[in-house]
Amino acid sequence: MSLLRLHSEPMQDGWADAYGHLNEAYYLVPFSNTTWILQDHFGIGTDYFDATGCAIYTVETHLRYLNDVRAPAVMEIESMILGSDAKKLWFAHQMLVDGELCATAEFMALHYDTRAGRTSEMPASVQEQLQAATVDPLPDWVGRRISLHKR
Repeated sequence: MSLLRLHSEPMQDGWADAYGHLNEAYYLVPFSNTTWILQDHFGIGTDYFDATGCAIYTVETHLRYLNDVRAPAVMEIESMILGSDAKKLWFAHQMLVDGELCATAEFMALHYDTRAGRTSEMPASVQEQLQAATVDPLPDWVGRRISLHKR
């Protein structure tokens, strides 16, 4: 598996819940912060937006909470490209604290042209980079759904 280690950040004081661990909403914050860095890594970040009007818009997220995160903690985020096509990007992040897996987040995003008001194809060079970075095999935790019943 090809992991990208692009970001880490400390747990902020205001992120703890009444139980003293990272509030569920704040698990997404370091993942979101990492997504900005991931976009820059592939040349589709804010500079790209400023030049083209195109952006990566998240349309679905699946977040798994696996272990408590308590202050003081530094959250190390590892990223991976799960798949892509001309207009879509499927990626994931996993959060580790002191080497222990604490959470995962899986995202589906669209390449969106804000000037045209519709999805559009990513540049061929970006598509090639994403294809080259795609992990194989996929982690066993991606593509899950929530249900009361076993499949």
